[in-house]
Amino acid sequence: MSLPGGDLAAVQRRTVLVLSVGQVLGGIATGVTVSLGALLAADVSGSEALSGLSTAGMTLGAAIVAVPLASLARRAGRRPSLATGMIVALVGILTVVAATAIGVFALLLAGFALIGAGQAANLQSRFAAADLATERTRGRDLSLVVWATTVGSVLGPNLTAPGEAIGRALGMPELTGPYVFSIAAQLAALALYLVFLRPDPLRLANRLAREASASARAPRPDRPVAARFAILAVAGSHAVMVAVMAMTPVHLAGHGAALHIIGLTISLHIAGMYALSPVFGLLADRVGRVATILLGQGILAASLVMAALGQDSAVAVTIALVLLGLGWSAATVAGASLLTEASAPEVRVARQGRSDLTMNLAGGLGAVAASGVLALIDYGGLAWACLAIVAVIAGASPLGRR
Repeated sequence: MSLPGGDLAAVQRRTVLVLSVGQVLGGIATGVTVSLGALLAADVSGSEALSGLSTAGMTLGAAIVAVPLASLARRAGRRPSLATGMIVALVGILTVVAATAIGVFALLLAGFALIGAGQAANLQSRFAAADLATERTRGRDLSLVVWATTVGSVLGPNLTAPGEAIGRALGMPELTGPYVFSIAAQLAALALYLVFLRPDPLRLANRLAREASASARAPRPDRPVAARFAILAVAGSHAVMVAVMAMTPVHLAGHGAALHIIGLTISLHIAGMYALSPVFGLLADRVGRVATILLGQGILAASLVMAALGQDSAVAVTIALVLLGLGWSAATVAGASLLTEASAPEVRVARQGRSDLTMNLAGGLGAVAASGVLALIDYGGLAWACLAIVAVIAGASPLGRR
């Protein structure tokens, strides 16, 4: 097929490459904030009890902008939408630095929320990778962009030491030096999307859909029931993952685990979330989206059972956290693929925005509820409670095939 910039397959390969590099650059700000946000919040507020609001602020910000960014993409294309997310996140980084300098906690939280827009743009990137993908490659292409998140998430925290040195040389507030790298990465991601994400994948996909509709090659019909199942699977799996992950450091610390053990457990969990996403993408393409979602629920169930039965063992909890990441990866990659192909072009982007909104809200609610559940029925009880969510998703799986 003759297209601007080459044939469709070549355009899609270039699109996936650009989006993957953008994920790496955009993930640096998120990685820095995850590693330093709690420290900044505690320092500016003067209370360690408020340190967790850094993550809550980012999650809330990502939820708030998910639908507006999707609406912008539907009207103008992926390029302006992703670029806007980078700009808002850049403003958020500058706001965090300024709030730390003047010691205003409310402004700091606003900065974290704005950085969450970058998270929302990164989430939207996986859908952008699916705009021009075929049914044979949709899961693979989407999962490659998800996998690229690993690089940025790992790079961000490891820029802390050199960032602090640069920050001191520039006279920046304490702990904000690493954001120098985040600012540079956000500017690079902004330029990348504006210059190289051409042709715009969503606008081109819409044009091809209109041409198919005008000819005998009518697009596949809309499948709203399957789309709703995909949203449920992604949001439910995310809620389970966030709830258990958020309480694991607290649980391990309460059982006397050393800080390096806690850090290793979370690092291995993050590796489980992203490192094998291309494998799950290939499985989604070859054995089916719903089957891969169910595989993810099976892995999540195994994780929760191990966490409940082995809650007194740091080794068992670490293995459970790795399985938790793997189950999340399978469900989210396959769920995003199913949502894309189950939605007609005219409603696809809006549903993707609602899915990201639901996913972030579910994660936030899961984190908030988990602390109360942990206090009432301990870590093992939290794992058993989360197993109910997994059962609901598995029970609804026939809807995904409708």
